[in-house]
Amino acid sequence: MTYWLVANPGAGDGQKGREFWLGKLKNAGISGPSCCDFREQGWKDQVKPDDIVMVAGGDGSVNAGARLCLERNAILAVLPSGTANDFARNLDLPEEPAAVCELIQRGVTQVVDVAEFGDGLFLNVAHIGLGTLPARESQGPTKKLLGRFSYGVELLRRVNAKRGFHAEIKCDQAFVSGRWLSIAVSSGAFFGGGNEIPQATADDGLLDIIAVKPRPLAQLLLTFLMVQFSGKSPNRTSTVVHLKGRRCDILTSRPKTVTVDGDEAGKTPLHVVCRKHCLRVIGVSVVRTGETQDEQAGLR
Repeated sequence: MTYWLVANPGAGDGQKGREFWLGKLKNAGISGPSCCDFREQGWKDQVKPDDIVMVAGGDGSVNAGARLCLERNAILAVLPSGTANDFARNLDLPEEPAAVCELIQRGVTQVVDVAEFGDGLFLNVAHIGLGTLPARESQGPTKKLLGRFSYGVELLRRVNAKRGFHAEIKCDQAFVSGRWLSIAVSSGAFFGGGNEIPQATADDGLLDIIAVKPRPLAQLLLTFLMVQFSGKSPNRTSTVVHLKGRRCDILTSRPKTVTVDGDEAGKTPLHVVCRKHCLRVIGVSVVRTGETQDEQAGLR
């Protein structure tokens, strides 16, 4: 078995690059991993089944690591180094870098779902509408200064300027149509730097579709706070629609930008299918939102 290390030097605040993780990995008993770059192609063909591909970066870098691991039947290990690190939250990874490296050395694994669309995939969320703005515009000094809070700042700055767009959403047996401010299709339980999707998990074989209608800012904030404090879906309130299904089709009246795991990924229409338990990852558990730790322990 080979350990591969891919580090994105531009991730997060730039403090957790290759040298940082090499030191932590060495202390955990993993010395001399093969250091690579996703922009280079040659090494990827050398990755063997059951090798561990360690990705130090944000959710976009982790997405690239997942694609490689699926192609080569390897195991993905996340070294959280980005702004949001939402996929790492799904795996309940320790906050201390040393503890993450020790977990990799122990080889504790879980299996999680992957959402596929066209020739791409995502681990966290695909956005259409207002939700694409943080990925498209929260860059540079603002992103580095405010970290994961830059996502929320960008949304608040732009929310009043948006009137929404018309879209049809088909999800298994469900169908809704209307004008929306934002549509999110999630494979996991977190987005935007730790915001929870109610009653969601990354290993249930289901997509969570959250569609938000155009409403005054005060009403949007109140709905958001109610969902976050209760940990439950609002179940088709006048502001939010929450659907679940194994597949989802979104058709818009005009082409709209789609972002996945923080990167632009094309235009609508968007057709997504959930592949259950297809990706092996290093992690102690898979988080299920809306439940206590005792309830989660009872499920395992």
